[in-house]
Amino acid sequence: MTASRPAATGRGGRRPGEDPLTDHRDAPAGATEPTAPSGPTTSDAARVPRDLHAFIAGLPKAELHVHHVGSASPRIVSELAARHPDSKVPTDPEALADYFTFTDFAHFIDVYLSVVDLIRTPEDVRLLTYEVARELHRQQVRYAELTITPYSSVRRGIDERAFMDAIEDARKAAEKEFGTVLRWCFDIPGEAGLESAEVTARLATDDRVRPEGLVSFGLGGPEIGVPRPQFKPYFDRAIAAGLHSVPHAGETTGPETVWDALTHLRAERIGHGTSSARDEKLLAHLAERRIALEVCPTSNIATRAVRSLDEHPIREFVRAGVPVTINSDDPPMFGTDLNNEYAVAARLLDLDERGLAGLAKAGVEASFLDAPGKARITDEIDAYTTRWLTA
Repeated sequence: MTASRPAATGRGGRRPGEDPLTDHRDAPAGATEPTAPSGPTTSDAARVPRDLHAFIAGLPKAELHVHHVGSASPRIVSELAARHPDSKVPTDPEALADYFTFTDFAHFIDVYLSVVDLIRTPEDVRLLTYEVARELHRQQVRYAELTITPYSSVRRGIDERAFMDAIEDARKAAEKEFGTVLRWCFDIPGEAGLESAEVTARLATDDRVRPEGLVSFGLGGPEIGVPRPQFKPYFDRAIAAGLHSVPHAGETTGPETVWDALTHLRAERIGHGTSSARDEKLLAHLAERRIALEVCPTSNIATRAVRSLDEHPIREFVRAGVPVTINSDDPPMFGTDLNNEYAVAARLLDLDERGLAGLAKAGVEASFLDAPGKARITDEIDAYTTRWLTA
């Protein structure tokens, strides 16, 4: 299955402003039942029973692989595009459906960078960050590690201290208003080379600039032609400063890239890691060391890293005992959200409510949240599941 066009509808397969046709009879207070997006996973989410969709909508969750700019909703992207009319990004939310149709991973990167170019002022940064938190709260996300690429904003002229102040102000306001806890992963944009690695490492390790919410250090962008070993010195600096290592690897290249991330970058989790399924020794290593994969099913289809969901390696990961977390990556760009990704996982892994609760707890366990925070969310997942099954 290839990436498909959302056909003149907004995210969720409906026109902006329309209400989804949902049944909330069994949903907890404050929860909304998502409709399946009209992108590559529509048929998969539709195969999941309606009651299971409602269970997912209210299930407390953690998200560990979601990008800051890539989480900008069509409403926010169109507002930012209107602020900066010299951009090629459409201002019409419906036109964004066509704009966010990708021919391959390279095209996705081009489109992604055009949206990055809309983030030009600290006010843009603050708006985006706060609205991302609002959307996470809507999906019952209690904790999220948001991947941020500060180099992209700093090189475009945003003062680095103003950038940090903007994301921190949004983080604190969102936690106070929504209760969703945000933490940051600063990632190197691999396509920008070692200059970007140096800037990102400095911003992540300099106590005069480094934001309070920063917990990890990553590496994103294209993998082809961007070997992981060259970034070792920068990851070494970040790890020495107390940050966790979470690079992307094995998404569009083979398992050797995952090995490089483990060996040279000392990865504690792997972003995507789809090609790991082709190496039994690698799967055994990941399972033995309890190194989680940040799995993003719809993203992998939309960027054509995987040809179809039926061919997605998530089943092989689970059978091998590899810890798996479910994530949305760049959700509006791929016509999805975290609730939909859980529905897709339910179909692929044949999960019931208890299985989905276990998947949610795996996300919490693989996070870098402190022990009391993990226990609190895990207990909430268990209590929610018990209420649901005994109602």
